[in-house]
Parts: sequence; C-alpha cells; structure tokens
Amino acid sequence: MKNWTAFFNIFLKDIKAYYLKPPNISWGIIFPFAWTGMFFIRSGQGLDSIQSLLPGVVAISILFGTTSMLAVTVTFEKKNASFDRLLLSPLPLELLMFAKTSGAILFGMINAFVPIGMASFFTDLSGFRWGYILPAILLIAVASTFLGLFIAVSVSEVFEAQTFSNFIRFPMIFLCGLFFPISSLPNFLQPLSYLLPLTYGVDILHGAIRAENILPLLIDFMAISAFCIVLFIISLRNIYRRWIK
Repeated sequence: MKNWTAFFNIFLKDIKAYYLKPPNISWGIIFPFAWTGMFFIRSGQGLDSIQSLLPGVVAISILFGTTSMLAVTVTFEKKNASFDRLLLSPLPLELLMFAKTSGAILFGMINAFVPIGMASFFTDLSGFRWGYILPAILLIAVASTFLGLFIAVSVSEVFEAQTFSNFIRFPMIFLCGLFFPISSLPNFLQPLSYLLPLTYGVDILHGAIRAENILPLLIDFMAISAFCIVLFIISLRNIYRRWIK
C-alpha cells in the first residue's frame, strides 16, 4: 500500500510540475491542431481526406507529445540530481519508472483526442471501431513514452535528448505508414517499417477507422505490446548500468 501511495505522489508531482504548466497545455492543443491543419491543407482533398489522415495525425500527436515531455523531464531531473533522490527510495525501480512515465502516457492519450475532437466537427465518427481505437491509443502512448524513457536514459544532456528524439521520430513519420502505405516504400526500406512500434499502432488505427489494416489486428496488438515490454526492460537495464552501478 505504501508503494502505491508513493506511486501516486510521484505521478501527481510530475503532473503539477510539468504537464499542467500553461506552455505544455498549449503544446498539447496547438501541436496536434497544427499537424492536422497542415496535412488537411497539403492533401488538397478537403473534408474527404479527414478519415484517411486521422490515424497518422493521432499517432504523430501521441509520439511527439510523449517523447518530447519525458525525454526532457527525466534528463533534466537527472542533470539536477533530483532523480538520484528518487533512486535512493525503497520503491522498486520498476514501479518508480512506471510512476515517472504515467504522466507522459496520460499526456499522450489526451493529445490523441485533440485531432479526433476536431474531426468530429467535419466527419461522421459513428462507424469507428472504438473497441480497437481506445486500446490502440493507449498502447501507442505507452510505446512512445517508453521510447522517450529509453532516449532519456541513454544521454546526459537535455539538448542530446532532443537531438536523439528527432533522429528517431522523423524517420518513423515516413516509414510507419502514417500517411502513405508501406507498400509504396522502396523494397529495401519496407523491412525497416516492421522494426518500428508505431507501424503496428497506426495499422490498428487504419483498420479501426477505415478497415484498411495490412496485418491482422491481433498481430498488431501483440507486436506493439511486445515493443512496450522490450523498451521498458532495456530502459531499466540502462538505468542500472548508467545511473546505479
């Protein structure tokens, strides 16, 4: 019970210290809005393009929201030695890191509903398969957050975290089938797409919104869940190796 009380307090502290700050709240609203408007205008297809672009915009909103926040906050706290005090607590490391990442997961999920809310004013959402969309949003947020955690524990400076984040995020935009099919990529790049967790989350969204998934949804869910577990385990090992031992 004491562990979960500590978990809640760490989660609440991060929410107040980072995620409820006006710049971050505005980032969570303006960034998805800007991406949505940019791709709707760029497509030149007007309102007819909303459902085809929505899975990609939702995924990007989650990816950039979670990785930007977590990679910076964890790196900043480690730089200021405030994270070291948490590592000295009797809280199990797994639960501690889950507490540190829960705020980013929640922030990413909220980001996802900004473009969905915008789309609801212009297109009919009644045909969406929400039983797949909601867990997909959760898993994309978890995978993206743990990717941000992996980045944060792999660098020492905040600017390094941002650079490393962009080095990973921008190729994912073009390789994960967000806005054009993976089959349209050159043959030598297509295998890389299936090594990225966002590919499977986006495929679920395409299937749930437009019934155009390229893999069975069960495989998509299993694959992105496996990525979540692997990224979390690798991050924990890096913490043990770099920050504890």
